[in-house]
Amino acid sequence: MFTGIIEAVGTIELIEDIGSDKRFVFNTKLLDLSDVKQGDSISVNGVCLSVVELQENGFSADVSVETLSCTTFNDFVTGGKVNLEKSLLLSSRLSGHMVSGHIDGKGMIQKKTADARSERFEIIFPAELGKYICKKGSICVDGVSLTINEVEQATFSVNIIPYTKGETIISDYVEGKQVNLEVDIVARYIDSLISHESKR
Repeated sequence: MFTGIIEAVGTIELIEDIGSDKRFVFNTKLLDLSDVKQGDSISVNGVCLSVVELQENGFSADVSVETLSCTTFNDFVTGGKVNLEKSLLLSSRLSGHMVSGHIDGKGMIQKKTADARSERFEIIFPAELGKYICKKGSICVDGVSLTINEVEQATFSVNIIPYTKGETIISDYVEGKQVNLEVDIVARYIDSLISHESKR
């Protein structure tokens, strides 16, 4: 589990094709890995990855065909920047919201505009996620916990304050960029329970 509060921005050092899967090597920059061991989970742009091997300045992780197909990882290039967060400890403060690291779909930046000291982003989302997305609800965009401002048809908007923009890869977003989306896990479970009850 994660909180959606980004701890560091890293870079992609290597992308290696292994059969139909891929292995990625990430330079974690300022992220402290002293308490991380092989097999631990780290969120990369919102995707929960298992550490295959720790390196001096980062780690490697394998990404399956399934994950490649439903995330933006196929768009990754060496030198690209990524949001990083280590998995949540039970003793940690939950500053964002509960994030599983399991991506529900890909969105696209439709528009960004200045909004006082913030920047407002309008993001197109897949139609099947609409029932989970509501005004003032939580959503995770590339691993960042955000509050939804407005929802209109197939788009939602979020405001990004200067601090968040400066501490994540959101500062590099351009219109047309695809992003990983994870809906609120509580909404997902409620929908599953309701669907199950309706079939009884």
